[in-house]
Amino acid sequence: MNVEQVSISITKEQLSQLPVVSYPGKIQVINTDSEAVDAFKQILMSKTVGIDTETRPSFKKGHINSVALIQIATDHCCYLFRISKFGLTQCLVDFLQNTRITKIGLSLRDDFHVLHRLAPFEPQAFIDLQTFVKNYSITDASLQKIFAIIFGQRISKHQRLSNWEADSLTPQQQQYASIDAWACLQIYNHLKTGKFNPSQSPYISTTG
Repeated sequence: MNVEQVSISITKEQLSQLPVVSYPGKIQVINTDSEAVDAFKQILMSKTVGIDTETRPSFKKGHINSVALIQIATDHCCYLFRISKFGLTQCLVDFLQNTRITKIGLSLRDDFHVLHRLAPFEPQAFIDLQTFVKNYSITDASLQKIFAIIFGQRISKHQRLSNWEADSLTPQQQQYASIDAWACLQIYNHLKTGKFNPSQSPYISTTG
C-alpha cells in the first residue's frame, strides 16, 4: 500500500471505545518565579520537551482570558507553571526563545498569540504536531485523536473547562494538564523513532 494514498483518521465512535490514559510521571506545581527558576535548572537539561497551556474558560462572547497555566513536560516530570499567579517572567521568556531545546506542542500559533499579551518574545525551536503528523498520513488535528491513533488510548477532556485560575489545582486538573504536554512529547518521540507505520494503522482509509 502506498503511504501517500493513505489517510489516517479516527471517528468519535472509535475514540469512545478506547481506554483512558493516565499520566505516569511526576507532577510539580510551580507557584512563584523563584520556583520557576529552580524548575528550569532541570528542564534545561532536556533536549526535547512537550508544551501546552490552559486558560480559564470565558462564557462571554468575544472575551478571552489570559493564559493561566503553562505545562512543560520532560521524559519523567511535568512542570505546571501557574502564570496567573506570577506572570510570564524572564525565565519563561528565555525558555520560549531558547534555540537549543526543541519544544513540541499543538496549535502553537494560538498559544503564542495569547501569551504575547503578557510579554514580548520571539518563539524559537517549536514544532507544531498538527503539521508534523501530516508526514505520517494522519489527517486528524486534535491532540486527543492523534494520541488515540498512535497509542490506542483516549485522553479524557473532562477538566478542560475547569477553573485554571483557582487558588489551588485539584489532582484531576494536575493530571489533565500534565497529560496534554506529556502526550505531545510522546507522540513526537514515537514518530521520530520510526515505530509508527501508517500502512499498518487500523484507522486508515484509501484516498486514491
